[in-house]
Amino acid sequence: MNHKRLITILLLLTAGFSRSQLFAQTEPAGNANIRLNQTGFYPNGAKIAILTNAKPGKFYIQNGNKKIVFTGELKQSSQPAFLGNYTFIADFSAFSKPGKYMVYVPGSGYSYPFSIRPSVLKPVADASIKAFYFQRASIALDEKYAGKWHRAEGHPDNKVLVHPSAASNKRPAGTVISSPRAWYDAGDYNKYIVNSGISTATLLSLYEDFPAYMKTVQLNIPESSNQLPDVLDEILWNLRWMLTMQDPNDGGIYHKLTNANFDKILMPDKANTTRYVVQKSTAATLDFAAVMAQASRIFKKFPGQVPGLSDSCLNAAEQAWQWAVKNPTVIYDQDVMNKTFSPKIITGAYGDKYLSDEWFWAGAELFVATDKDEYYHKIKTGKNNGISIPASWAQVKLLGIYTLAQHAGLQTASNPQLAEMKELLLSFADNLIEAAGNNAYQTVMTKAPAKFQWGSNGDAANQGILLIKAYQLSHNKKYLNYALSNLDYILGRNAAGYSYVTGYGSKTPMHPHHRPSIADRVTEPVPGLLSGGPNPGMQDGVKLASVVPDKAFIDDDRSYATNEVAINWNAPLAYLANAIEALQKEL
Repeated sequence: MNHKRLITILLLLTAGFSRSQLFAQTEPAGNANIRLNQTGFYPNGAKIAILTNAKPGKFYIQNGNKKIVFTGELKQSSQPAFLGNYTFIADFSAFSKPGKYMVYVPGSGYSYPFSIRPSVLKPVADASIKAFYFQRASIALDEKYAGKWHRAEGHPDNKVLVHPSAASNKRPAGTVISSPRAWYDAGDYNKYIVNSGISTATLLSLYEDFPAYMKTVQLNIPESSNQLPDVLDEILWNLRWMLTMQDPNDGGIYHKLTNANFDKILMPDKANTTRYVVQKSTAATLDFAAVMAQASRIFKKFPGQVPGLSDSCLNAAEQAWQWAVKNPTVIYDQDVMNKTFSPKIITGAYGDKYLSDEWFWAGAELFVATDKDEYYHKIKTGKNNGISIPASWAQVKLLGIYTLAQHAGLQTASNPQLAEMKELLLSFADNLIEAAGNNAYQTVMTKAPAKFQWGSNGDAANQGILLIKAYQLSHNKKYLNYALSNLDYILGRNAAGYSYVTGYGSKTPMHPHHRPSIADRVTEPVPGLLSGGPNPGMQDGVKLASVVPDKAFIDDDRSYATNEVAINWNAPLAYLANAIEALQKEL
C-alpha cells in the first residue's frame, strides 16, 4: 500500500468512515438480479431462482462450458414484492443432473454459479455448528482447528465478582467465583443465560431429532477424537458454563456474566475488564431448568463418556424450578437495577416481563424427564395460551410444545390432553405455509413485511425448524419443501441478494458486527456465522439504502441492527441446515 493511500485511509477513519466502507466487497461475477441459493441444490429437491427485473420468456440452465442443459418458461409471481414489483420465477426442479451450473436469461444475463449434487449443503451445515467453536470463551483457538482465524485465549472468567445486585448472605457483593467456558453471545464478549438457553436447547434438539446423522458430523474441534458426537461436545462447552451460573446455596440462576460496559473493538485476549455475575431472574432460572432437564435425558445415553452428568443436570434443573416457585416474578429490569446498584451494567439486558412461556417450557421439559404431576400442572394451565415462532430469547413456549408433541406417546395413557400438542403444532405449521407459494420469493419468510425486524434471519431459520418438526410428525412433504425454501432464502433467494452465512455463497457478508472478525486482521470474517438480516428499524443509526422490509440490509460492521451475529440465530440455522442434510433423500 503506498503512502498516499495509507494517509487517505487514516484521514477517512478519523472522519468516521468504517472499516467496511473503506474495504468494500468487490461485487462478484454474476447477475445480482437473479436470486437463488448461491451454494446449490439437491438432485431430487426443488430448484427455484427469482428474477427481480425480467419479462416473460425462456430461461436456460447452462454448464461451465455454457452448454444449455435445461430450458424452462419464466412465470410471473402472483403477488408483488414488498417493493411493489412483480418477480419472475425460474423453476428448474425437473433438472437433476449433478454438476456446476448457472441460470441464464436473455436480457438479464447469468446468475451466480451453483452446484447440483447430493449433500450439497453439508459445508454450510457443518460450518453453522463449527461457528460455535469460534465463539468459545476461555480457550485458545489453535490453528489446527481454527485455521487463519486462530487466536489467543480470551476471558478465562475464573475470577468473576458477584455484583451487588446478585449479593446474598452466603455470597456477598465482591465474592469471587469461577465461571469459565461458554460461547460469546453475539458480536460482544458477554455471556447471557436466557440467550444461551434457547441456543443450547436448539442444538440439543438437533441431536435428539437426528441422532444417527449427527453422529456422522465431524467438525475438527479439539474433542473430535473422543467418543461423543461433535455436536454434543460443542454443547458441553456451554452447558458446563451454565451449571456454574447456579447459586449452589439456593438454586437460583444469575441472569448473565458480563462487563459493566461493552468492550471496544478488540480481540478477546485484549479485553480484560472486570467481569460480574448480576441479579438472579425467574426467566433465566426457568430457561436453565428447561435446558438442564432436556440435557439430562440426552446425556443419559452416554454414561461412560460423561459419568454422572445426566443426574447432575436433572438435579440442577429441579433445584432451579424450586427457586422459581419461591420467586415466580423476579424480572430482570436493568434500568431499575442501575438506579440502586453500582457499577451500572450497560450491556445487553435480555429482559422479559412475560414469563408464562418460560413456565410452560420448563414444565414441559421437567415433566418429560420426571413424569411428576407438579410439572404437568404448569403445562395444563398454560397450553391454551397463544404460541409464536421463537423469534427471540423471550418466546420459548413453542420449544415446550415441540417436546410434548414428540414425547406424547410416552405420556398419553395418563394424560390424554398431551395428544393435542401434535394437532396444535400441525395447525400452526399449516397457517405458516398458507399461500406462501404466491409471494414474490415463494418462501414462508417473505409472506409478510412484519417479519423483518431485528434478527429476521433467525426468524426464517426458526420457521424452518417448525416445518421440520411438522414433517417429522406428519410425513407430509409440503412442510419439508417449505423448510428447504426458507434455507434457500437464507442462502440467497431474497430481496437483498445476499447469502447471509459468512463464507458460503458468491455474495456474502464481509463485515459483520463481530468483534473478532473486525479486529483479527484477517480479510474474511469468521465463517459459518448467520448475519441478523433485513431490519428497517435502523436502531444503530446506520443509514440504509432501502427501508423496504426485505431489502433493509447493509454489509457494514457498524450496523448491529442488520449485520450482527448471535448464537440464538446460528443455532436455528444449524438445526435447519443439518436437518435438511439428514432428510435429503426424502425431498
